[in-house]
Amino acid sequence: MRVVFGVLGPVTAWDGTGDGTGGAVDLKGPRHRAVLARLIVARRRVVPVTRLVEDLWADPPTGAVGALRTFVAALRRALEPERPPRAPARLLVTEGPGYALRAGSGAVDAWCFERTVAAAAALRPEDALAGLEEALGWWRGPAYAEFADEPWVRAERSRLAELRLHAVERRAEARLALGLAAEAVPDLDAHVTEHPWREDAWRLLALALYRTGRQGDALAVLRRARTLLVEQLGVDPGAGLRRLEADILHHAQHLDPAGRPGETVARVWARATAAYDRSVPSAARARLESTVGLLRGLAVTGGGGLQAAREHRVEAIAATEELGDAELTARVIGMYDVPAIWTRADDPGQAAQVVAAAERTLAALPPGGHEAARARLLATIAVESRGTRSARGPQAARQAEEIARGLDDPTLLAFALNGAFMQTFHRAGLASRRDEIGAELVALSTRHGLVTFEVLGHLIRLQARSALADFPGADRHAAAADRLAERHELPLAGVFTGWYRALRLDATGRAPVTEVEAAYRDAAARLDGAGMPGLEHGLLPLALLCLRLRHALPVRAGEHTDWGPYEPWVHPLALLAQGRHGEAASVLRQVPDPPRDLLFEALWCLVARAAVALDDRETMERALTALTPAATELAGAGSGLLTLGPVSRCLGDLATALRPRETMR
Repeated sequence: MRVVFGVLGPVTAWDGTGDGTGGAVDLKGPRHRAVLARLIVARRRVVPVTRLVEDLWADPPTGAVGALRTFVAALRRALEPERPPRAPARLLVTEGPGYALRAGSGAVDAWCFERTVAAAAALRPEDALAGLEEALGWWRGPAYAEFADEPWVRAERSRLAELRLHAVERRAEARLALGLAAEAVPDLDAHVTEHPWREDAWRLLALALYRTGRQGDALAVLRRARTLLVEQLGVDPGAGLRRLEADILHHAQHLDPAGRPGETVARVWARATAAYDRSVPSAARARLESTVGLLRGLAVTGGGGLQAAREHRVEAIAATEELGDAELTARVIGMYDVPAIWTRADDPGQAAQVVAAAERTLAALPPGGHEAARARLLATIAVESRGTRSARGPQAARQAEEIARGLDDPTLLAFALNGAFMQTFHRAGLASRRDEIGAELVALSTRHGLVTFEVLGHLIRLQARSALADFPGADRHAAAADRLAERHELPLAGVFTGWYRALRLDATGRAPVTEVEAAYRDAAARLDGAGMPGLEHGLLPLALLCLRLRHALPVRAGEHTDWGPYEPWVHPLALLAQGRHGEAASVLRQVPDPPRDLLFEALWCLVARAAVALDDRETMERALTALTPAATELAGAGSGLLTLGPVSRCLGDLATALRPRETMR
């Protein structure tokens, strides 16, 4: 059970998401709640028993320490009901001279509130408004409501209350930036009535009134603010209020309401597309190239955009081939240089159609020249052949890279390197090679402003550094990818960095299993509607299986679990978990080699576990041979999504199981 704590109001806890929809956890009596609240205030730090006793009782009774231990024991039972008897607590822990609550960063509503408010300053107004609206909705009353008189919580309550007022004002600011002045007025009016000494709130209210055409009301608000400040506090209004009053009186141009962000963009788009429709004949070949340019932009938006781009791309290629112009077809196929990071095609049928069209076009190009077009077609074949066992993919990748390095075309070289990356899975243990490709992509793209390929390079390096257990290095690349994605509106990058952070939490072993499971589920939720079925299908069950195996927990493998494309390599273990050893042995003997992709090592390790459990020596030897080149890597971590732990551990288990048995005497 994942527990989420609420202190923005009465102290409480839920199992589930923390949005109030999960069941409430019974926290027993007021002293129990006080212990929990005191530990939350400490923010994961240890609070000595002596300090807890002093904070809980003004005059500690005899036996206070024993009573405190009783409260802690009851809280542990409530917070970790599934913990086996005598197993150490993972959430409310004993450490040194006292206790600490090892809640995750997202497990306390106040901590989430702080993070959301801080992040809003760097967001676009629409994103900041959405985040602040949600965060302010988490408040159910004054923070730590039932402990308002306790000295140990006083500073924290004041800090959170101030942060809430700041959030209300930043929400109003975001509304004004979005042209929503009328919506901002009621909340600001109530805000200044309740907190009349906040000058920035008066300024925002006056500005909101002015932007709704109520100049007189805006000036009246500023006069009211001056009266309160002078008569009750004995201070003059600050420079911001004085300047706003003068600007309102002079109708300063900068006070005029800005249009909603995006309105200008929408207007420009509408005019440009209308002009294109008027000027370019509907049957013009130029429309096919323009279409691919649009599809390339559409693909990086994710969701329905990515799916539509794939479908329309195949249609555009087919329409171009009908014209019988090989050079035009080469341009239409090669222009779609959308960076690809996942090694399983979202639609293998469509990928095969693109590869076939690229091969036909290569054969149809006139001899001599057209080297850039050939390189783009070859890179397309390399990218779209990912995850297959065809020898053509690696061959095309080598040819594309060789041609691209001979031409002065950075974008072409970046595309060719993407193809080279997709074909570095012919054996285990190639994380270092992929890291080199990622490093070259980052350097090349940074020099030439190739943003999407720069993001790709960072994601490749994130994967490679994870495989090599260099999580500080992977962290840097995740952060770089997120910065670029935020600046250039590339939402799909966040899907991969979100999964990486769940993997990191898992691999570093610093969080309880329940928290890691929740992180994986949160990451999987971001895949919903992202338009990447090749990544999404079966991934969450596989990640949770690997997590439970690493912690020697029972495998949850019901007959109806959808393992997606990973089913052949999971099935033997699933049958073993159900006690069906005979079936498991039969299935294991038929297991094919895993596909050559980012989960190659992880799937082999799953097979190896089943083989050891069933004493299948032939399969163990196959797994040992396949995995030995990856002895220094973490199984599966090269995906940036999940891990089964060090490959060396799996190799050790295989070597032990394969030792010759002693002859019976």
